[in-house]
Amino acid sequence: MDIRVSNRLAQLPPYLFVEIDRKKREAIARGVDIINLGIGDPDRPTPSFIIEALKSAAEKPSNHRYPESEGLLSFREAVAEWYKNRFGVGLDPRKEIISLIGAKEGIGHLPLALVNPGEVVLIPDPAYPVYQAGTIFAGAQPFFMPLLRENGFLPDLDAIPSDVAARARLMFLNYPNNPTGAVASREYFQKVVEFALRHNIIVAHDNTYSEITYDGYQPTSFLSVEGAREVGIEFHSLSKTFNMTGWRIGFVAGRAEVVDALRSLKSNLDSGAFQAVQDAGVVALANAAAVVQENSKVYQERRDILVGGLRKMGLDVEFPRATFYVWPAVPSGHTSASFVSSLIEQAGVVCTPGNGFGRSGEGYVRMALTESADRLREAVERIGNMLSCVA
Repeated sequence: MDIRVSNRLAQLPPYLFVEIDRKKREAIARGVDIINLGIGDPDRPTPSFIIEALKSAAEKPSNHRYPESEGLLSFREAVAEWYKNRFGVGLDPRKEIISLIGAKEGIGHLPLALVNPGEVVLIPDPAYPVYQAGTIFAGAQPFFMPLLRENGFLPDLDAIPSDVAARARLMFLNYPNNPTGAVASREYFQKVVEFALRHNIIVAHDNTYSEITYDGYQPTSFLSVEGAREVGIEFHSLSKTFNMTGWRIGFVAGRAEVVDALRSLKSNLDSGAFQAVQDAGVVALANAAAVVQENSKVYQERRDILVGGLRKMGLDVEFPRATFYVWPAVPSGHTSASFVSSLIEQAGVVCTPGNGFGRSGEGYVRMALTESADRLREAVERIGNMLSCVA
């Protein structure tokens, strides 16, 4: 029997990390102590009080049944309370919020709920790959908006051709940004709202990194900008905020009709998030401030070690104001891929090539602050030794 994958699956861009994974395995086989800065997965454990809440919730027989597609009302109410306290945004938990099996699930499903084959989805470049994957699975056409350093890694809305804007149905945004670490101002979000209203485009803002911040910076919510709730929704996740990536719990909030469209799609494809995890999420959200403060303190120390060290050795890199990602430009004479390969082979340090997130990521690499301070100091030393040997 001839087994073939679907045309849509075949349209996905090639997995650019295969060669990197091969080099990493070879280095490990040689006995190299690998420092892995390539994974955006918190190394810190979930706070114990959240684990205890899960244990208690898991013992309730009512949580052993199929959950509702929109999520527990208690969880949605906790999200609404958190939004009000954190961003000053009032949301109706019954109509404007649903739970997700992690933000990734909701983001990937959104184009299926909103976009017809042949319509355009505006996608940042570089970006989280799921924006493009969800677009392709919906049979839609991606249009990539370059994130360039000279524009603060923000899409230039004026550069989007009028015929593309006329065909666009959906725009993805993500600030604080993965992979660049860039942030967006309220003024920029206001421009996005005006653009979306002018062209009848739904805005999906991925705000999953809003709670990892430095130097007193406080990101805003897209939904807090005037007019945003008319045109958009916002995704969030407990994964990065509470070190709960494996728990798979997130939510989406905003324009009721868009939220309901995603709920309707999900009801046909999944049975919702485990209710015990949602119960634990209620406890997490009620105690967010303390967890956020501690996590940001830890990541800021790590950021300062890594970025400070890279800058001292002459690499072109900024101190991010949010996220746990660092986005250095590669040294002269390197591509993204060649620099990553050199780091693995000569320094035993793994990071991610920028072009793995899109064409405009070429010339950069992404490093994640998901190793301890001591390991990051060692990584800096190894990278410095490698570059000094080259020089």
